[in-house]
Amino acid sequence: MTIEPIYDPRATTVPTLRYLVAVAEHRHFGRAATAASISQPTLSAQIAAWERSMGVQVFVRDRQGVRLTPAGERIIAAARLALVALEAVEAAAVAAMPPFFGPVRLGVIPTVGPYALPFVTRNLERAFPDLELPIREDTTAHLLAGLEAGRVDVALLALPAGPEGHFGHRALYRESFFVALPRGHRLAGTDTVAAADLAGERLLLLDDVHCLREQALSLCQWRKVAASGADYRATSLETLRHLVAAGAGVTVLPALAIGEPDRRLAIRPFTEAAAGRTIGLVWRADDQRAAAYGQLASAIRKTLP
Repeated sequence: MTIEPIYDPRATTVPTLRYLVAVAEHRHFGRAATAASISQPTLSAQIAAWERSMGVQVFVRDRQGVRLTPAGERIIAAARLALVALEAVEAAAVAAMPPFFGPVRLGVIPTVGPYALPFVTRNLERAFPDLELPIREDTTAHLLAGLEAGRVDVALLALPAGPEGHFGHRALYRESFFVALPRGHRLAGTDTVAAADLAGERLLLLDDVHCLREQALSLCQWRKVAASGADYRATSLETLRHLVAAGAGVTVLPALAIGEPDRRLAIRPFTEAAAGRTIGLVWRADDQRAAAYGQLASAIRKTLP
């Protein structure tokens, strides 16, 4: 009986898959090489050799940078699926090893990261001393795409997040919204502020990519009024705080972002009990480590103020 070999020396290697995906994500060979912890010449040579052996061009290098060919789009999509499948094989092989196998890549939205991570990372190190926790800060849409593609394992997001059935999640905490006013503002002398009280104000908000913007607009029913500040788009909550302190308008802040007292600001709670959001830990529903992520969520919940 003839036994056919199961290994083809021309077969695509896992490092090659990782290099291809790294270049596709960074659209730059130098940054991809840094992310892959190899030299740029080595990465470029590996990819060029693979393209020659397969008789296909994955990337086009021009003055605009690096872009994918039509064939490259299909190849990168398949490479990402292959890497996700490989991680599933590794996780299944050590399913009995509690609580985690390998690093847990944590994503976090910018309106949560700077305020929650100082509590989270310090206490997770105590709860799971051997846990590797690389962290990526990005928008909700990009983090959900990263979860789907296997580039992110879990993410701290505002719930609900993503299509039902695609993701598992565990609620961590409910966070109230507050209105930030310049110190001499007409509403600064009140104990609470109703959303309707802001109808004539210049409302300063984050850019469209941040889900907090839509939450604030919904709370204040801003689409029903005309206000010159409703089209303002900042990149961070800290920028908004400084603009409010300078008298440029008012803004909405989640509780953890209030920070230390600032004499230039008056921070007031909303009258509406529904003014807030729920932050949770989200992961792919079919992830082999879903049960362990539940443990991670429980540990995170205990760490937050």
